[in-house]
Amino acid sequence: MERLFTRMALAAGFTPRLSALLKEAHRLSELWQSELMLIHAGERQPEAENKLRELMRQNGVDADKTRIIWESGPPARSIIRVCKREKIDLLIAGALHREKVLQYYLGSVARKLLRKSACSVLMLTDPAVSPVGFKNVVVQADEDNPYMQETVRTACMLACSEGASWLHVVRTLKWYAFLSGAEEFSEAEYEHTRNQLIQTEVDDVQRLLNTIPHPGVKVNIKLISGKSGHELAQFARRKHADLLVVSASPVKLSLLDRLMPNDLEYLFSDLPCNLLVVKPKKGGAA
Repeated sequence: MERLFTRMALAAGFTPRLSALLKEAHRLSELWQSELMLIHAGERQPEAENKLRELMRQNGVDADKTRIIWESGPPARSIIRVCKREKIDLLIAGALHREKVLQYYLGSVARKLLRKSACSVLMLTDPAVSPVGFKNVVVQADEDNPYMQETVRTACMLACSEGASWLHVVRTLKWYAFLSGAEEFSEAEYEHTRNQLIQTEVDDVQRLLNTIPHPGVKVNIKLISGKSGHELAQFARRKHADLLVVSASPVKLSLLDRLMPNDLEYLFSDLPCNLLVVKPKKGGAA
């Protein structure tokens, strides 16, 4: 069976949640039979290395099988550089918690990792020292993103590997063409055309799912309208999702900062749960 990810890396900064992040990363590397590396943005120093190795030992990470890479320079740039050099296909990092409110957000380093890394990125909002896995998964399936099929395929493979209870496949309805001619419809025509549009979108998602094995996983196809990022986050909250899977932005990095006040930027500022941003591997496989 094809492995979901083959080379994983954890951004291992000395934060209060590093032990939990190590546990989560180790669990996923074992589950997916992936090579795991730790990346620390900073100079290699004996005291820091001893501390990191002790944390690895405490959390079941085999130091003989897990490389620690020390990279000097600005944190985001250093981590991205290592991921590219080591051909990492999944980077794991922790999201930050806003004080006094039950919201998670991404600081400047995390945003740069998500925007500029060449690999998929998994942001964990609440890593646990006793991980339970991703059992309730939401995936975005908007047809206007060229990475959508790879993203849905990744979500299906992940849900199967985790033994997830539910996979919610969410698509945003594009009402523009429909609404432009709505004034000419009678009430019955309006309702008939609207139902046809909805059924067409559901059938399109189902055809895609029929090409992707997902044995044992219950699937719910959900259509939403409005601002996709906002509605997607709200749906994930209502379903108490523990993982939201979305496609990376296909735009060129030089344009990204101008174009990013969009769905992903909304999610970055107010994460509903753990977030996996899928970037296809070179060659087209997610």
